[in-house]
Amino acid sequence: MFYVATLISPPERAALTDTLAQQVARYLPHGRPVDWLNPGAVADIAFVLEEAEDSERAEAESLLRDLAQDIRDIIGGAPVDVVIQPHDGRRKKLLVADMDSTMIGQECIDELADFAGFKDRVAAITERAMRGEIAFEPALRERVALLKGLPASIIDTVIAKRIRLTPGGPTLVATMRAHGAYTCLVSGGFTAFTAKLAARIGFDENRANALLVDADGKLTGEVAEPILGRDAKLAALIALRGQFKLNREDTLAIGDGANDIPMIKAAGLGVAFRAKPAVRDAAATRIDYGDLTTLLYAQGYRREEFVERE
Repeated sequence: MFYVATLISPPERAALTDTLAQQVARYLPHGRPVDWLNPGAVADIAFVLEEAEDSERAEAESLLRDLAQDIRDIIGGAPVDVVIQPHDGRRKKLLVADMDSTMIGQECIDELADFAGFKDRVAAITERAMRGEIAFEPALRERVALLKGLPASIIDTVIAKRIRLTPGGPTLVATMRAHGAYTCLVSGGFTAFTAKLAARIGFDENRANALLVDADGKLTGEVAEPILGRDAKLAALIALRGQFKLNREDTLAIGDGANDIPMIKAAGLGVAFRAKPAVRDAAATRIDYGDLTTLLYAQGYRREEFVERE
């Protein structure tokens, strides 16, 4: 069975030399010639890993994870991400993506809390929840309670002035959709954000929690139950896979926080994107340097195949 190692450096600071790529190709068992997806920045190297042929999924993933670390050791300090996976079935038919600190660069609830005067307090709770140090649901209720009395209209201000899309996100979604994939933004945040940001990025649909608003248009400090957290994110992936009659290998999930771990582990390609340590440790694949177009290269797309969102 053929596998492929994709070596990806950010094009704006390309660090993948032919010498380095050839060194990795010689290390890989039965390594094939280097195939440049973006010359000087991104390369595929096919190889055969006989030890993984008859292994259980968890054992095979462990072998690939160890091999990826070996390649990182060869690469040294160069900003190059390493993705290793089976060669067949690389192009995914379903993308399920987290929003905060993944598809956007911020945590929406932290930015909202800044207008209530509680940003430092809320951000500290957010960080602990995303690291998996405290349970997500009670942490969300505690943070939302501090937003009580804020006008709901402040959300539009936060989106306009504070929120920035992660580079490459619209291109990732547009390219996958152009090739027939379905895309869903699933967040432990709020529909007031996901509805607008999903539309801006180009997702087919979005799922998140609902902030409650009183008759005067102010936040009540409560969130609608049940809360969409780690179990609901996993459930969304499984439900969409069933809806479109897809295999596990057809799916791609990406996130950065502890509540993303179950869906990341359940996907055919589960990616920890600039993630917290616990997520990097749990995921079969991690992206530390590149933007979101890294996930297109991981699927074997060449630079000239990218579709830019209009």
